[in-house]
Parts: sequence; structure tokens; C-alpha cells
Amino acid sequence: MTNDLERRITEHRAGEIPGFAADYRCGKLVYYEHCTNVLDAIAREKQLKRWKRDWKIELTERENLEWRDLSDLIV
Repeated sequence: MTNDLERRITEHRAGEIPGFAADYRCGKLVYYEHCTNVLDAIAREKQLKRWKRDWKIELTERENLEWRDLSDLIV
């Protein structure tokens, strides 16, 4: 969850955020959701983290079948 997606993309690409993205050198933004309420955003993030990988892939492909890098639309 972030309030500045452009900054977060830049941080991830630079490897500044420890965790999954840095460990696996994830460099593409293939899915994101916009929330207006921070509590809703946190709840949704926690929900997605509990999902099985297959469910996450299905969600991503529903919105971005070709797994395009969506950061070009943000940055």
C-alpha cells in the first residue's frame, strides 16, 4: 500500500525496499488497485496476500492478460 505509486515504483526498481520484490528482482508493475480510503487499501492488501498464487495470476490476467508493465502509465 502506498500513497505515491510513482515513488514506490522508483524505489522498487532501485532495490530500496527490502522484501519479496528486492529478493526476486521484480521490475514490472503488472497489477494495481486504487483505493480512496487507507483502511480499505490495507484490508485489500492483506486479503490479496492470503490468496493462493493461482488466484493472484487469474486476477492479474483478467486486467492485464499480456502482463504489460503498467508503470509506463504511472511514471
